[in-house]
Amino acid sequence: MSKPWLTWLACCALGLAGCASQGVTTSVPSRMPDDEHALVLVMLRVAPPHLRAADDYAGDYTAAPGQAARRRIAWRLAREYRLELVDAWPMPALGLDCFVMRTAPGVSPGEASRALARDARVESAQPMQRFHVLGGRGDPLYPLQPVAAWWRLAELHALATGRDVGIAELDSGVDESNPDLAGQLAQRRDFVGDGYRAELHGTAVAGIIVARMDNGLGIAGVAPRARLFALRACWQTAADDMAAACNSFTLAKALHYALEQRVRILNLSLAGPRDRLLERLLDVALARGVAVVGAVDEATADGGFPASHPGVLAVAGERAGPAFDGALHAPGADIPTTRPGARWGLVAGSSFAAAEVSGLVALLRELSPGLSPAQLRDALGPRTELGLAARRPTMIDACAALARASKACTCGCATAGASTSVPRQ
Repeated sequence: MSKPWLTWLACCALGLAGCASQGVTTSVPSRMPDDEHALVLVMLRVAPPHLRAADDYAGDYTAAPGQAARRRIAWRLAREYRLELVDAWPMPALGLDCFVMRTAPGVSPGEASRALARDARVESAQPMQRFHVLGGRGDPLYPLQPVAAWWRLAELHALATGRDVGIAELDSGVDESNPDLAGQLAQRRDFVGDGYRAELHGTAVAGIIVARMDNGLGIAGVAPRARLFALRACWQTAADDMAAACNSFTLAKALHYALEQRVRILNLSLAGPRDRLLERLLDVALARGVAVVGAVDEATADGGFPASHPGVLAVAGERAGPAFDGALHAPGADIPTTRPGARWGLVAGSSFAAAEVSGLVALLRELSPGLSPAQLRDALGPRTELGLAARRPTMIDACAALARASKACTCGCATAGASTSVPRQ
């Protein structure tokens, strides 16, 4: 029998299993997909008569005896458990065939694995896990990031990185020539009217949210695989200064555009007077399930607008007292982040605490896309209380937030506490 005939016969067998339409590869991939954190390994038993490979078996899955029947089982399992069949490989030394499957958005690999393991057709199942060689590249400024230690960011990233979650940053311009931001912007648009340009505040906020991780430079964003829409609605007011200004019109245009793009998170690291047009746009966003993160203006009694708007996730730095009922607290001092060009620097303030929370919300959105803004607020922790001058603010417990949202174990399952006391300065 000629080799082309063998190939044709194998393809026919695969066709019976519906594999051609599934796009499943049949050889070892050169590397696993970037979303390997969303993959599970599903092992199926090889029936005793087929434990011995065929004489011409040379490591190709299609040549393994009895594989068509097991592939049909794998396809049924994928369909029943809302998975996508990605790859497969025989392991005759274990008497198993191993199938790689991708979980649906909002389904954690741990949950899928546990469900599959209870199925009588499955020998075992487990999440795909990542390993690393010692002496990896890392991010040199990562140890200086407050969220690295306080939020146990590396452990959060083992569960979620914000993959494909759309975040609109309404701010001054973002400089994507910084190596930590190269390729990290889904879009950039100018709503000021004088042309898109790189500016300090917008670049700093962007780095905190989506800076590339493990590229050997700078920092790691809280949600490095989110899709950032850099919407320039503000303009820098002085050279080499973080100060920037916006107005109702530029912000309204940018907000409306963000709604058209169906982003899932709005980052508003800005404050000003109440504005009816912007309130109406924010109400539409919240009604559509968009999470709106606003920075608290600590110089005002109510935290300023838009932070004080109902439904907005209002964020203050850890050194600030509770500006008003409902404020969330995140690290807000000595934060390393990106600057225009190949530069980095330290920043402080609620603008940057809000950026951290926007990144954290992207991780929650990746794990549980259907959470409403109110559910996200509940996942982030208890509300602070007014009128207690001696009360220290509590900071978001990011591990507990992800555990609440995903019902999955993270940070070594050390998620019993709902909030973390901020160390005295």
